[in-house]
Amino acid sequence: MIVPQTMTEMWATMGSTIGSFMFVWAIIHQYCPYEVRLYFGKYTQRITSFFYPYIKISIHEYAGDRLKRSEAYAAVEAYLSINSSKCAKRLKAEMAKDCSNLVLSMDEYERVKDEFQGIQVWWVSSKVMPPLQSMYPQQERRYYRLTFHKRYRGVISEVYLKHVMQQGKEIRVRNRQRKLYTNGSGNKWQIYKQTMWNHIVFEHPATFETLAMEPAKKQEIIEDLVTFSKSKDFYARIGKAWKRGYLLYGPPGTGKSTMIAAMANLLNYDVYDLELTAVKDNTELRKLLIETTSKSIIVIEDIDCSLELTGQRNKKEEKSPDEEKEKSEKETGKEHHTEETSSKVTLSGLLNFIDGIWSASGGERLIVFTTNYVEKLDPALIRRGRMDKHIELSYCSFEAFKVLSRNYLRLEAHPLFDKIESLMKETKITPADVAESLMPKSPLDDAEKCLSHLIQALDEAKEAKAATEKADKDASRLNAQAATKAAEGRAKEDAAQPQENSH
Repeated sequence: MIVPQTMTEMWATMGSTIGSFMFVWAIIHQYCPYEVRLYFGKYTQRITSFFYPYIKISIHEYAGDRLKRSEAYAAVEAYLSINSSKCAKRLKAEMAKDCSNLVLSMDEYERVKDEFQGIQVWWVSSKVMPPLQSMYPQQERRYYRLTFHKRYRGVISEVYLKHVMQQGKEIRVRNRQRKLYTNGSGNKWQIYKQTMWNHIVFEHPATFETLAMEPAKKQEIIEDLVTFSKSKDFYARIGKAWKRGYLLYGPPGTGKSTMIAAMANLLNYDVYDLELTAVKDNTELRKLLIETTSKSIIVIEDIDCSLELTGQRNKKEEKSPDEEKEKSEKETGKEHHTEETSSKVTLSGLLNFIDGIWSASGGERLIVFTTNYVEKLDPALIRRGRMDKHIELSYCSFEAFKVLSRNYLRLEAHPLFDKIESLMKETKITPADVAESLMPKSPLDDAEKCLSHLIQALDEAKEAKAATEKADKDASRLNAQAATKAAEGRAKEDAAQPQENSH
């Protein structure tokens, strides 16, 4: 055997050997049948496993058909955020719960070492890229891979992984930043997106302390919410999904959206603002539900205006062939436009979304509907079991006014309160209008001036109410007079009819 004498000859020999190996491998890959290569690779891996002393466990971000993010992946991500910030060289940063500092976690393809009971393990963050030849856009699949010596299989699988899950969940709770989600408009590539929700940080400051409502009613709602949040075992015992429906109804400006924010702040829940008109069909609605997390409030505001869901069970009125033909001619020009933009969510699909089988895919969720006109909603949509608690948010009472006075003016009492109380008994005004009157408009506006603005608004509302009632009375009187004249006219005609017949 001739031994290379110089570095140049050694590199030339190595390059020739590698080139020969690559050539042979290319020939095998090109001409060897796929089944043979698969069979060869399977048994090669088995043979290699006898000599390779390490075990690898992969924890993927999504399981199955990417329906829901893995809780195990999120727990590992949170757990590694502690160790990775100490030893990893490439990190990614996210805002923490208090928005004042950053939480660091390992970046993709980074490797960190962890130690547990004297055992060393290695974590790697990686991802699988989609094939470039794919006809449809796809997202990469991220995962964490744990590597450890096979002699520690029992300790790692039975003790260490449980430790990671527990610590990760605790870290997530500490660093959890509540979010406000919204769904984007549906499109044909939607199923390939990593998530169907977009979000921002939830920062609404409303609480039950600042909510303009009677104290007794407010306390009843708080107790109901707190009881629900602590009733996991109860719901499991009675065989129901851990969810609860709330229907908030009342005139515009009575604080329905503010109530939702106060509920989220009380329970520390995320908020999913579901826009039904942007949902393509019932299947997409179901996917949106699956992607919501526990400890969340799913909100559909103005449910009576979101879609044509009311009266779908009523029979259609019979129409003549000419009317049907005219209607079809008018709608023909719109079909192409509405085919891609209109939502095909049905009442049945929405009912299944609320309390069907898929509604049990997650726990500890509130479903909240708001409406200005509760009488327009289908009774099946708001029955008990779907909307379990109905909360009417009506016009501002004097007790609610005192809450707003305390919030806006820091007043507990004032000589003008008696006049305001008497006016509120005579007229109706929404909490939004009261709040606008109490809002200082300039640095010179003091408490008394703001209360005077409110009294003026109440007087105007009282005058408007009186004018409306007078107009209604006048209209009723005119209608009665017209009806009387019509009756007299018919009586004269009836009286003249016999005389004509006699001639």
